[in-house]
Amino acid sequence: MSPVLAGVLQLLALVVALGLSYRPLGDHMARVYSSEKHLRPERWVYKAIGANPSVEMRWPAYLRGVLAFSAVSVLFLYLLQRVQGALPGSLGFVSIDPDQAFNTAASFVANTNWQSYYGEQAMGHVVQTGGLAVQNFVSAAVGMAVAVALVRGFARSRTGELGNFWADLVRGVVRILLPISVVGALVLVACGAIQNFSGIHEVGQFTGGTQQWNGGAVASQEVIKELGTNGGGYFNANSSHPFENPNGLSNLFEIFLILVIPFALTRTFGRMVGSPKQGYAILGTMAAIWIGFTALMMWTEFAGNGPAFEIAGGAMEGKETRFGIAGSSLFSVATTLTSTGAVNSFHSSYTGFGGGITMLGMQLGEIAPGGVGSGLYGMLIMAIIAVFIAGLMVGRTPEYLGKKIGTREIKFAACYILVTPALVLGFTAVAMALDTPSHSMTNSGAHGFSEILYAYTSGANNNGSAFAGLNADTQWFNSTIGIAMLLGRFLPMVFVLALAGSLAEQTPVPETAGTLRTEKPLFTGLLVGTIMIITGLTYFPALALGPLAEGLAA
Repeated sequence: MSPVLAGVLQLLALVVALGLSYRPLGDHMARVYSSEKHLRPERWVYKAIGANPSVEMRWPAYLRGVLAFSAVSVLFLYLLQRVQGALPGSLGFVSIDPDQAFNTAASFVANTNWQSYYGEQAMGHVVQTGGLAVQNFVSAAVGMAVAVALVRGFARSRTGELGNFWADLVRGVVRILLPISVVGALVLVACGAIQNFSGIHEVGQFTGGTQQWNGGAVASQEVIKELGTNGGGYFNANSSHPFENPNGLSNLFEIFLILVIPFALTRTFGRMVGSPKQGYAILGTMAAIWIGFTALMMWTEFAGNGPAFEIAGGAMEGKETRFGIAGSSLFSVATTLTSTGAVNSFHSSYTGFGGGITMLGMQLGEIAPGGVGSGLYGMLIMAIIAVFIAGLMVGRTPEYLGKKIGTREIKFAACYILVTPALVLGFTAVAMALDTPSHSMTNSGAHGFSEILYAYTSGANNNGSAFAGLNADTQWFNSTIGIAMLLGRFLPMVFVLALAGSLAEQTPVPETAGTLRTEKPLFTGLLVGTIMIITGLTYFPALALGPLAEGLAA
């Protein structure tokens, strides 16, 4: 079987698996967030934190809950790392330096999981399981809660109430993430991923030397790292490490985990607004971009020109032979079109255009299908921009799902799409202008610029993957990328929740002959075009200095 055919078959298998899970998972999540009942374990949690899950919140109260919980999470994870040396199960590792502890705490709470350290050489069992793994669950649940709040903004009328943050948070963990993670961890263990609490031991090598490896609860952390679109690896090699991702089957399963909830949330959206067709329109937009990027990535990597590529059978530098070009391309597109950041190959070693595709996937806003929760609310923001543009073309006040998109709503949407590019381009410009940050670049020229641009693109978009050629473990990068991750995560949430509150207060307007039919393929095409044009206008100059210049020079 040719590598290209194998790649096509893997893509088809992935599409079938996602299709089979779409309706049941989407419907289940709609029931979870619409239910008025509280399970007994959930009531225990509410009692422990002193929350009343039945009290409805307006958007300022909902936002305060998001920010308060996240602030406490950052503080807890920071302190846990700072006292690691005194904790049992630390495997002899010392406490984490302040700048790196801040960077890591911000990273995992912001659902970014950017890592400027070697996991197997820095973090003991307590920090890994009691700190990082816990944040993998709750940070994903926070994103889902904010997305559901925006959906309620569309579904409700003449009220500013968006639900209860604490109830949405706990239900997301207890009823969605935990059950799937238990089953998924068993599948990964069956595939060969490790799950233990062993210490450090030496392993013999064929060269006659030895190498030290430590065990860990890897399978359980790997599954929520992918399912929650987190991305932080137990080992520095991340999902290219055989302990995390043993073979081709586990690789395909992990890609499925990355994509399954973000795609299924479009079904949840359709059910909660009372029109599954609206969910299908958003799904069609996400799927079109994802399949297009996957095809383009495979073509770019398989078509690598030159003697070295021909001898290796393709652009195999930085890729595991277990997965090949096809499995690596599928994974890289899935992880950069979502806010996952897990990698099974090194994006810095991709062809010039291939590296650009991974970067562009993040710069779209990671909305195809995007992160858990963040992908849905990001796509809905772009849908509002699209109907606004359509309204300008026909001279009519834009409407979406029966809600008028007025001055207030479009300001919130515009602020949302401006925040992340401002962080990415601003921090990149400052880093390139200063002497110290540029010393961290392994390469010079266009590729070196791409390393810096990729780092801030990954951080501000809450992705977490890296070009792997940048030494980011410095005070400058730990601090600035940490700030970019926090601002890139929570500033957009402010505008999303404010928009949700504004929409929920409106009185629905009746559909007329002039109403744009947002469930039709025409709107899907308009939405895809809007996304690509906005992203191109925003990032093309920066991409021209980096991956495009490198690709054209190859």
